Amino acid sequence: MEFKDVEFEDVEFEDRVLAEAIGSIGGRGAAFVARRLPKNVHEIGLRLPLGLARAEARVTGLLARIGHRVAPRRGERAAERVAGRRTIRVMTGGGAWNMNPVLVTAVLTAEGPEETLLHLRAAAKEGLIRQRAGEKTAHRVAALLTD
Repeated sequence: MEFKDVEFEDVEFEDRVLAEAIGSIGGRGAAFVARRLPKNVHEIGLRLPLGLARAEARVTGLLARIGHRVAPRRGERAAERVAGRRTIRVMTGGGAWNMNPVLVTAVLTAEGPEETLLHLRAAAKEGLIRQRAGEKTAHRVAALLTD
């Protein structure tokens, strides 16, 4: 499923949040190195047979169970209210022993009174050993939402 109007233009925000998460584990040196590591990113599109408010409650509840909420970017909430869109971000663990920080972003867009489009993106920094933490986390979250 393709969402042409959903763009993740703020890749720097994503990189900064992931580097801070890695830095909280390994210190400032780890955060410095993490900014330069490649990312494993995976995106999945879903249609939820729920109105925007109910879909937001369901996605927020699920994401709260798997990670902790990441504060929205400055001005993001006001822009979304106008556009009929909601963005929810959480930091969770992925990879070996869930030690690799993964930023999960869910963008909900109202498609009608009883349908919401969900664009799910999971991103994680990759070290020397490719764990595909972003890809695996995106599939795990999508599976939990469709059960």
